[in-house]
Amino acid sequence: MGLPMSDPTAWATAMNNLGMAPMGMTGQPLLPDEVKHVVVRCFDKTTMSKMNTHHLSRHPDFDPALGMMTGIPPINPMMPGLGIVPPPIPPDMPAVKEIIHCKSCTLFPPNPHLPPPATRERPPGCKTVFVGGLPENGTEQIIMEVFEQCGEVIAIRKSKKNFCHIRFAEEFMVDKALYLSGYRIRLGSSTDKKDTGRLHVDFAQARDDLYEWECKQRMLAREERHRRRLEEERFHPPSPPPVVHYSDHECSIVAEKLKDDTKFSEAVQTLLTWIERGEVNRRTANNFYSMIQSANSHIRRLVNEKAAHEKEMEEAKEKFKLALSGILVQFEQIVAVYHSASKQKAWDHFTKAQRKNISVWCKQAEEIRNIHNDELMGIRREEEMEMSDEEIEDPSEMKETDESALVSQVEALKEENDSLRWQLDAYRNEVELLKQEHGKASRDEDTTKEQQLKLLQQALQGMQQHLLKVQDEYKKREAELEKVKEDKLKIEALLETLKEQVCDFLILSYSSAVNAVLALHGL
Repeated sequence: MGLPMSDPTAWATAMNNLGMAPMGMTGQPLLPDEVKHVVVRCFDKTTMSKMNTHHLSRHPDFDPALGMMTGIPPINPMMPGLGIVPPPIPPDMPAVKEIIHCKSCTLFPPNPHLPPPATRERPPGCKTVFVGGLPENGTEQIIMEVFEQCGEVIAIRKSKKNFCHIRFAEEFMVDKALYLSGYRIRLGSSTDKKDTGRLHVDFAQARDDLYEWECKQRMLAREERHRRRLEEERFHPPSPPPVVHYSDHECSIVAEKLKDDTKFSEAVQTLLTWIERGEVNRRTANNFYSMIQSANSHIRRLVNEKAAHEKEMEEAKEKFKLALSGILVQFEQIVAVYHSASKQKAWDHFTKAQRKNISVWCKQAEEIRNIHNDELMGIRREEEMEMSDEEIEDPSEMKETDESALVSQVEALKEENDSLRWQLDAYRNEVELLKQEHGKASRDEDTTKEQQLKLLQQALQGMQQHLLKVQDEYKKREAELEKVKEDKLKIEALLETLKEQVCDFLILSYSSAVNAVLALHGL
């Protein structure tokens, strides 16, 4: 520390400036914990030694042995001019400002119980403050002496009406200057009105501050854009290599690449660039024509590749349809198991919870089965709609295709009829269960059961009507199929008669020709 241990005042002052609790020679703390905390801020390191000990000796917490107030906890004081930012002050700790001694003047702190002085809104990038309440005899040297402790002062613009504007080098220095707002200034030891005043420090709006702030914001925006551009360029794909210039050697290389399926895209791009550049002339026309011809021959391969993909897609559709049909068969089997378990013979042996679970499972399986069945029917309808008239050329093929379409429709109707029959059985089982539970339920549940019964009966009637319509349509399709078969037999009989007539005609014409030849020869 470099201080004699016999000087308790200097020792306590040094410990307080370092932010450490003053300790006695025996190592015990000298400050009691129950004393209310008070924050003391000083402007420089020598302020503590310059404090008026006469006034402090009257304070009840002043300890003459240490030369300081024992009720003040040690803190790191704000050192104006050293760039130290003041620590935050808790709301329960009132700030007590102290006297500031300068060479030409003295600053007396305001009443700590008064509210803090009002300030305007801080302009962006503010480095300039307004200082009012200066003494009439105050000069720029005195103002510089007071405010240069807050930081580097760039300019002072003093007015004749006891106020001035001070511009600092950094923004944080403005906060230190605002600390002096409310102080009473006295020049020397004079109490004349012209030598005294009450300082009012506030933010000031200056064009230079705004311009520097805008320049700084633009610089930050440029740096941000540059950073974003670098980030985007990291994820951008690399640029394609430039297209080479046309020459006979490059032309032969591109012609070979056009014949290679793996390098065709690159070669076509090069050919397109050469044509757009205007490389085609009388000398190179034949070379370009051969390259264009090679590109044209590539179309056949693309068409074959498309056909192969279409074939794969059709095979995948057929595979999916077969798998879906197998799934539907298994669903029908599962639903049949549920329906058989719902019959009276097996249903009485299950508990109420088991019956409930079986009925819920049955409904879920039927819903899923119906969804898959609708999907399969939709696939079949799409296949029927894809049949075009161009594929039907002669009447015999047309009849065969009509017959196959009718057969497929009949099969689809059969499947739909079976599914509807299963649904009808399920509804009947549910109606029977409701009837059984209807006799055991209480009067409060009778109304709900009757409503459910009516709804199920209505649904059952709707399903019966739909089943009748499907059966009628099934009969019509069978009649149309029989009619088509009869028409086919009639056409075959007509073809046989036509063949016989043609044979008879050929025989007669042959015999007449033979007779004519014999007559010519006189036989």
